[in-house]
Amino acid sequence: MQKRRLGKTGQMSSILTFGGFALGWASQKECDAGLDLAEKAGINRIDIAPSYGDAELRLGDWIGRHGNNFFLGCKTNLRTKVGAWEELKRSLDRMKVDYFDLYQFHMVDNSRDLETILGPQGALEAVLEARKHGLVRCIGITGHHPPLYNTALKRFDFDTVMFPLNRVHAATFSGWNDWRELLKTAKEKKVGVLAIKSVAKKLWDDREQTNYNTWYQPFHEAEDIRKSLGYTLSQDIDSAVTPGDLNLLPLMIQAAEDYKPLSKKEQQQYIAEVANYPPLRGDWMEF
Repeated sequence: MQKRRLGKTGQMSSILTFGGFALGWASQKECDAGLDLAEKAGINRIDIAPSYGDAELRLGDWIGRHGNNFFLGCKTNLRTKVGAWEELKRSLDRMKVDYFDLYQFHMVDNSRDLETILGPQGALEAVLEARKHGLVRCIGITGHHPPLYNTALKRFDFDTVMFPLNRVHAATFSGWNDWRELLKTAKEKKVGVLAIKSVAKKLWDDREQTNYNTWYQPFHEAEDIRKSLGYTLSQDIDSAVTPGDLNLLPLMIQAAEDYKPLSKKEQQQYIAEVANYPPLRGDWMEF
């Protein structure tokens, strides 16, 4: 699998990152199979969070038997120093590791949360202390509001940023989902860029059966996944996170292995094909 340098972290990252959300509600046997497949395919990054069901425990069980050869990124959605410190230590224990390669502030979707994190007794103080003690190597920020992270990158020297980047959003930039300025800032500051929801299609309709472990309806046909992932990887990013359903992992791996940069014409064509789908905005997002 192709690799790209993850900004100033220096890691040569596989163009796919294993999305740990997929482990949260699966059996240990299913999780083992997914992790084995990812490792065999050359995926060398994992992204996980304590809010992902039993994902940390499932991964910890696998690591206990196989060791950890992945660049491991974890998160906290707690905003204060005390809360983030306690959650970080709990995650280390659950996954049976001594440190995180990357620790991220999770789902920072409004300026109020950003101010708390960066302010006195905020979560950043805990993570900086953890980094001083060797429990964390790099620091990142994640969520669904690219313009907010453009501001965040100018206020703190983050190592990575993670946000949705897909052809559905590219068809309808609505201010809150426009990543273009963020990509410029990230490049200037050598910040690693991680894309989520590359194969997101639309929100589930109340009348539809939710057949996948995702809060959105994903593209699930091989050709649609090839186009969607191809679009995302053709932007100035370093790695795309796999969706939260293990059933989609083989198709994501195949699309990544077959990936070739898209021409501008191809990108515009693939965007036009999904122009009827509105951007994915969850009820919890405060923009």
